[in-house]
Amino acid sequence: MPKLLSGNGQKGWPYFQRLLVDLFQFMEPFLRNAELAEPVRFLYKGTLRVLLVLLHDFPEFLCDYHFSFCDIIPPSCIQMRNIVLSAFPRNMRLPDPSTPNLKIDLLAEINQSPRILSEVDAALKAKQMKSDVDEYLKTMPQGTSFLSELKKKLLLSPSEAARAGTRYNVPLMNSLVLYVGIQAIQQLQARTPHGQSMASNASQAILMVGDIFQTLILELETEGRYLFLNAIANQLRYPNNHTHYFSFILLYLFSESNQEAIQEQITRVLLERLIVNRPHPWGLLITFIELIKNPRYNFWSRSFTRCAPEIEKLFESVSRSCGGPKPVDDGVVVGGISDAMH
Repeated sequence: MPKLLSGNGQKGWPYFQRLLVDLFQFMEPFLRNAELAEPVRFLYKGTLRVLLVLLHDFPEFLCDYHFSFCDIIPPSCIQMRNIVLSAFPRNMRLPDPSTPNLKIDLLAEINQSPRILSEVDAALKAKQMKSDVDEYLKTMPQGTSFLSELKKKLLLSPSEAARAGTRYNVPLMNSLVLYVGIQAIQQLQARTPHGQSMASNASQAILMVGDIFQTLILELETEGRYLFLNAIANQLRYPNNHTHYFSFILLYLFSESNQEAIQEQITRVLLERLIVNRPHPWGLLITFIELIKNPRYNFWSRSFTRCAPEIEKLFESVSRSCGGPKPVDDGVVVGGISDAMH
């Protein structure tokens, strides 16, 4: 492994990436169905150890290929996915997420794009959807059938769904979410004056992709919405403009939703990634801290935080580990959602 990853200017990286993808694909049916017989359990533990070695010695490898790995790792394998998403470049120092009044807008890295060696739009191309997405993002046409047909295009055929264990094309969902986000970020950067934060153009950030993301979160049922929110949460990593943008989008979807079921599901996606053993991705912590501490989101007034004593204790425990539940000033972490957006 070290020879493949450390020699010849990263020429061995694609080969090792394929080996890991093959390993994940082999394990996926067992992990998805929780069929952990002793040999599979042994293989799973060994895989976690390999990922931890990569996280420590070759974090850039996990950073650059996170997208292709998250396509295959089942949603139930939260710790495995967290290890991949917790990687950050060795030349970077992560700010403590619990630092009072931390303004991530001012971090030098927050306007930089992460390197992604996976082909983000591969699934869109395979389903002949890329041109439709590009056309919609370019013109935002009125009366188009693109949005109304979007949910149907994300569904698998019955035979494919039986094999995959889900009704949805997860790689296509992941591809759509990240590709649309990247296009929005590029447009935002083109319109944002040099030295100014993207958060200052909050309304533009929403207008560019708001219809697509709002359509998905409102029209998908519970399973599809969970996979959609997971696709967003998979981009909450180390400080970069993808983390910044998708954190903003997730908080926007929470604040703008008038359905507590959606807010509860957003919370679930974040919380289930926080209650497993460390490591936890930096962007995940930043987003959850903003959600529970910024009074704009009224998090602690939601009924699902008090639906049962054990749930209430869980929220209190996680909030303490994230710096405490006490609200602070608006927009402490990610610029928040501007009042003009309400």
